[in-house]
Amino acid sequence: MSYRASAALQGAVYDCLRRDPGVAAHVGDAVFDALPIAAPGGVYVSLGPEEVTDLSDSGGAVSRHDFVVSVLAGSDEGAGFRAVKEAAVAVSAALEGAALATATGHLAGLWFLRARAKRVENGAERRVDLTFRSLMDLA
Repeated sequence: MSYRASAALQGAVYDCLRRDPGVAAHVGDAVFDALPIAAPGGVYVSLGPEEVTDLSDSGGAVSRHDFVVSVLAGSDEGAGFRAVKEAAVAVSAALEGAALATATGHLAGLWFLRARAKRVENGAERRVDLTFRSLMDLA
């Protein structure tokens, strides 16, 4: 089992989202690799949890990374999910099938798995958690 590609994958995902014009159209430069201490106004993106599984065999070292990218909006964005969902669509479009260059290992594939939209903070804030799966070839 190897966790060595995790930081490189996170950096590549972060860079992809920061550079993507579709994401920027919805959140500007509000893409974070961790939730900010004080939530910014408007809609923003934050990289979240990750689960890594070893898929290595006699052919080489491979790891599967299931990771979450969250799109959030505070109560200042009104009562609906629309802005958050539109930004989530942009995030998904930017990452699905992206050919990310990583400093460690080789990205063998990147897919959307699921999304969950929910209200948080007494229903005043909105959140969409997008889960993606990637395979990293570590040979």
